[in-house]
Amino acid sequence: MRNTPHAVMMFAAGFGTRMKHLTHDQPKPMVKVAGRPLIDHALDLATGIAQDRIVANLHYKPEPLLAHLKGRNVQTIVEHPQILETGGGLRNALPLLGDDPVFTMNTDAIWAGPNPLAMLLDAWNPDLMDALLIGIPTGQAVGHSGKGDFILGQDGQLSRGAGVIYGGVQIIKTGLLETIPDQAFSLNLLWDKMLAKGRMYGISYTGQWCDVGHPEGITLAETMLRDANV
Repeated sequence: MRNTPHAVMMFAAGFGTRMKHLTHDQPKPMVKVAGRPLIDHALDLATGIAQDRIVANLHYKPEPLLAHLKGRNVQTIVEHPQILETGGGLRNALPLLGDDPVFTMNTDAIWAGPNPLAMLLDAWNPDLMDALLIGIPTGQAVGHSGKGDFILGQDGQLSRGAGVIYGGVQIIKTGLLETIPDQAFSLNLLWDKMLAKGRMYGISYTGQWCDVGHPEGITLAETMLRDANV
Protein backbone atom coordinates (compact mmCIF):
# COMPACT_ATOMS: atom_id res chain seq x y z
CA MET A 1 0.00 0.00 0.00
CA ARG A 2 1.27 3.46 -0.95
CA ASN A 3 0.57 6.47 1.22
CA THR A 4 0.06 8.91 -1.66
CA PRO A 5 -3.43 9.20 -3.18
CA HIS A 6 -3.70 8.20 -6.82
CA ALA A 7 -7.48 7.95 -7.18
CA VAL A 8 -10.42 10.35 -6.93
CA MET A 9 -13.87 9.43 -5.65
CA MET A 10 -16.52 11.82 -6.99
CA PHE A 11 -19.82 11.87 -5.09
CA ALA A 12 -22.56 12.21 -7.69
CA ALA A 13 -25.41 10.09 -6.30
CA GLY A 14 -27.51 12.61 -4.37
CA PHE A 15 -31.11 13.58 -5.06
CA GLY A 16 -30.51 17.32 -5.44
CA THR A 17 -33.84 18.16 -3.82
CA ARG A 18 -32.79 21.76 -3.02
CA MET A 19 -32.32 22.40 -6.75
CA LYS A 20 -36.10 22.11 -7.17
CA HIS A 21 -37.26 22.02 -10.83
CA LEU A 22 -33.68 21.79 -12.14
CA THR A 23 -33.39 18.16 -11.02
CA HIS A 24 -36.82 16.91 -12.07
CA ASP A 25 -35.37 15.13 -15.10
CA GLN A 26 -31.63 15.09 -14.45
CA PRO A 27 -29.21 14.54 -11.55
CA LYS A 28 -27.67 17.58 -9.87
CA PRO A 29 -24.18 17.07 -11.37
CA MET A 30 -25.71 17.72 -14.80
CA VAL A 31 -27.00 21.18 -13.79
CA LYS A 32 -25.10 23.77 -15.79
CA VAL A 33 -22.97 26.60 -14.44
CA ALA A 34 -21.37 28.95 -16.96
CA GLY A 35 -22.62 26.71 -19.76
CA ARG A 36 -21.08 23.48 -18.45
CA PRO A 37 -22.42 20.72 -16.18
CA LEU A 38 -21.23 20.79 -12.57
CA ILE A 39 -19.60 17.39 -13.10
CA ASP A 40 -17.32 18.89 -15.76
CA HIS A 41 -16.12 21.63 -13.43
CA ALA A 42 -15.24 18.92 -10.90
CA LEU A 43 -13.54 16.80 -13.55
CA ASP A 44 -11.32 19.74 -14.51
CA LEU A 45 -9.91 19.67 -10.99
CA ALA A 46 -9.57 15.88 -10.82
CA THR A 47 -7.85 15.48 -14.17
CA GLY A 48 -5.74 18.56 -13.51
CA ILE A 49 -3.54 16.56 -11.15
CA ALA A 50 -3.31 13.55 -13.51
CA GLN A 51 -4.91 10.95 -11.29
CA ASP A 52 -4.70 7.26 -12.23
CA ARG A 53 -8.36 6.56 -11.51
CA ILE A 54 -11.50 8.66 -11.23
CA VAL A 55 -14.62 6.92 -9.91
CA ALA A 56 -18.11 8.42 -9.64
CA ASN A 57 -21.03 6.93 -7.74
CA LEU A 58 -24.49 7.47 -9.23
CA HIS A 59 -28.01 6.81 -7.98
CA TYR A 60 -30.68 9.41 -8.75
CA LYS A 61 -31.59 9.50 -12.47
CA PRO A 62 -28.21 8.08 -13.50
CA GLU A 63 -28.88 7.79 -17.25
CA PRO A 64 -27.90 11.37 -18.24
CA LEU A 65 -24.67 11.11 -16.26
CA LEU A 66 -23.84 7.70 -17.70
CA ALA A 67 -24.28 9.05 -21.21
CA HIS A 68 -22.31 12.21 -20.46
CA LEU A 69 -19.37 10.32 -18.95
CA LYS A 70 -19.24 7.57 -21.57
CA GLY A 71 -15.86 7.38 -23.25
CA ARG A 72 -14.19 9.57 -20.65
CA ASN A 73 -11.64 8.55 -18.06
CA VAL A 74 -14.26 7.96 -15.36
CA GLN A 75 -15.45 4.65 -13.94
CA THR A 76 -19.03 4.70 -12.68
CA ILE A 77 -20.93 2.72 -10.06
CA VAL A 78 -24.73 2.93 -9.92
CA GLU A 79 -25.94 2.37 -6.35
CA HIS A 80 -29.08 0.24 -6.38
CA PRO A 81 -31.62 -0.19 -4.88
CA GLN A 82 -30.69 2.30 -2.14
CA ILE A 83 -28.35 5.24 -1.99
CA LEU A 84 -25.36 4.47 0.25
CA GLU A 85 -24.47 8.02 1.40
CA THR A 86 -20.88 9.24 1.40
CA GLY A 87 -19.33 6.63 3.67
CA GLY A 88 -21.17 3.67 2.23
CA GLY A 89 -20.60 4.94 -1.28
CA LEU A 90 -16.86 5.27 -0.71
CA ARG A 91 -16.62 1.76 0.76
CA ASN A 92 -18.67 0.34 -2.13
CA ALA A 93 -16.19 1.87 -4.60
CA LEU A 94 -13.01 0.54 -2.95
CA PRO A 95 -12.61 -2.34 -5.45
CA LEU A 96 -12.11 0.34 -8.12
CA LEU A 97 -10.24 2.85 -5.98
CA GLY A 98 -7.71 0.52 -4.39
CA ASP A 99 -6.27 0.43 -0.87
CA ASP A 100 -4.31 3.70 -0.92
CA PRO A 101 -5.60 6.95 0.55
CA VAL A 102 -8.00 8.60 -1.89
CA PHE A 103 -9.26 12.02 -2.79
CA THR A 104 -12.99 12.45 -2.33
CA MET A 105 -14.86 15.38 -3.76
CA ASN A 106 -18.40 16.66 -3.90
CA THR A 107 -19.56 17.61 -7.37
CA ASP A 108 -21.77 20.58 -6.49
CA ALA A 109 -19.18 23.29 -5.76
CA ILE A 110 -17.41 25.81 -7.97
CA TRP A 111 -13.90 26.99 -7.16
CA ALA A 112 -12.14 30.21 -8.15
CA GLY A 113 -8.47 29.95 -7.31
CA PRO A 114 -5.88 27.20 -7.02
CA ASN A 115 -6.80 23.55 -7.52
CA PRO A 116 -7.87 22.34 -4.05
CA LEU A 117 -6.74 18.78 -4.80
CA ALA A 118 -3.25 20.02 -5.62
CA MET A 119 -3.19 22.03 -2.39
CA LEU A 120 -4.14 18.93 -0.40
CA LEU A 121 -1.50 16.81 -2.12
CA ASP A 122 1.20 19.36 -1.29
CA ALA A 123 0.21 19.36 2.40
CA TRP A 124 -0.50 15.63 2.84
CA ASN A 125 1.53 13.92 5.58
CA PRO A 126 0.37 10.31 6.07
CA ASP A 127 2.54 9.89 9.16
CA LEU A 128 0.41 12.45 11.00
CA MET A 129 -2.88 12.34 9.14
CA ASP A 130 -5.71 9.95 8.50
CA ALA A 131 -7.63 12.69 6.70
CA LEU A 132 -6.82 16.14 5.33
CA LEU A 133 -9.73 18.42 4.47
CA ILE A 134 -10.03 21.72 2.60
CA GLY A 135 -11.54 24.40 4.83
CA ILE A 136 -13.13 27.55 3.41
CA PRO A 137 -12.90 30.71 5.54
CA THR A 138 -16.41 32.12 5.88
CA GLY A 139 -15.45 35.34 4.10
CA GLN A 140 -14.44 33.37 1.00
CA ALA A 141 -17.58 31.21 0.82
CA VAL A 142 -19.84 32.88 -1.72
CA GLY A 143 -23.51 32.80 -0.78
CA HIS A 144 -22.93 30.66 2.31
CA SER A 145 -24.43 31.90 5.58
CA GLY A 146 -23.36 29.11 7.94
CA LYS A 147 -20.90 29.51 10.80
CA GLY A 148 -18.62 26.73 9.64
CA ASP A 149 -18.05 23.07 10.36
CA PHE A 150 -14.58 22.79 11.91
CA ILE A 151 -12.13 24.78 13.99
CA LEU A 152 -8.74 24.78 12.29
CA GLY A 153 -5.94 24.83 14.86
CA GLN A 154 -2.60 26.53 14.34
CA ASP A 155 -1.00 23.12 13.81
CA GLY A 156 -3.66 22.21 11.25
CA GLN A 157 -5.57 19.84 13.52
CA LEU A 158 -9.35 19.94 13.21
CA SER A 159 -12.03 19.90 15.86
CA ARG A 160 -15.79 20.27 15.58
CA GLY A 161 -17.14 23.79 15.89
CA ALA A 162 -17.82 27.08 14.16
CA GLY A 163 -14.85 28.02 12.01
CA VAL A 164 -14.01 27.01 8.46
CA ILE A 165 -16.58 25.46 6.13
CA TYR A 166 -15.80 22.02 4.76
CA GLY A 167 -15.32 22.57 1.03
CA GLY A 168 -16.22 19.02 0.02
CA VAL A 169 -12.70 17.93 -0.98
CA GLN A 170 -10.32 15.83 1.10
CA ILE A 171 -7.67 13.12 1.18
CA ILE A 172 -8.70 10.25 3.42
CA LYS A 173 -7.41 6.83 4.43
CA THR A 174 -10.06 4.15 4.00
CA GLY A 175 -8.99 1.40 6.42
CA LEU A 176 -11.52 2.34 9.12
CA LEU A 177 -14.46 1.92 6.74
CA GLU A 178 -14.51 -1.79 7.50
CA THR A 179 -15.20 -1.04 11.19
CA ILE A 180 -18.62 0.49 10.46
CA PRO A 181 -21.41 -2.13 10.28
CA ASP A 182 -24.03 -0.03 8.46
CA GLN A 183 -24.45 -0.38 4.72
CA ALA A 184 -25.43 3.26 4.18
CA PHE A 185 -23.69 5.86 6.36
CA SER A 186 -22.11 9.28 6.33
CA LEU A 187 -18.37 9.91 6.33
CA ASN A 188 -19.02 11.81 9.55
CA LEU A 189 -18.84 8.45 11.34
CA LEU A 190 -15.33 7.93 9.99
CA TRP A 191 -14.33 11.49 10.81
CA ASP A 192 -15.47 11.03 14.43
CA LYS A 193 -13.07 8.12 14.81
CA MET A 194 -10.21 10.15 13.32
CA LEU A 195 -10.99 13.22 15.41
CA ALA A 196 -10.91 11.08 18.56
CA LYS A 197 -7.38 9.96 17.63
CA GLY A 198 -6.21 13.49 16.80
CA ARG A 199 -5.43 12.46 13.22
CA MET A 200 -7.80 14.70 11.27
CA TYR A 201 -6.26 17.82 9.74
CA GLY A 202 -7.23 20.67 7.47
CA ILE A 203 -5.81 23.44 5.34
CA SER A 204 -7.36 26.79 4.51
CA TYR A 205 -8.34 27.50 0.90
CA THR A 206 -6.81 30.65 -0.55
CA GLY A 207 -9.39 31.35 -3.26
CA GLN A 208 -13.16 31.61 -3.38
CA TRP A 209 -15.73 28.81 -3.28
CA CYS A 210 -19.44 28.59 -4.03
CA ASP A 211 -21.73 25.72 -3.04
CA VAL A 212 -24.25 25.27 -5.87
CA GLY A 213 -26.79 23.45 -3.74
CA HIS A 214 -29.78 25.58 -4.71
CA PRO A 215 -30.85 27.42 -7.90
CA GLU A 216 -29.63 30.80 -6.63
CA GLY A 217 -26.14 29.33 -6.31
CA ILE A 218 -25.85 29.13 -10.11
CA THR A 219 -25.93 32.91 -10.54
CA LEU A 220 -23.62 33.42 -7.57
CA ALA A 221 -21.10 30.92 -8.95
CA GLU A 222 -21.20 32.44 -12.43
CA THR A 223 -20.64 35.93 -11.01
CA MET A 224 -17.75 34.64 -8.90
CA LEU A 225 -16.12 33.03 -11.94
CA ARG A 226 -16.63 36.14 -14.07
CA ASP A 227 -15.13 38.42 -11.42
CA ALA A 228 -12.18 36.07 -10.96
CA ASN A 229 -11.40 36.23 -14.69
CA VAL A 230 -11.57 40.03 -15.00
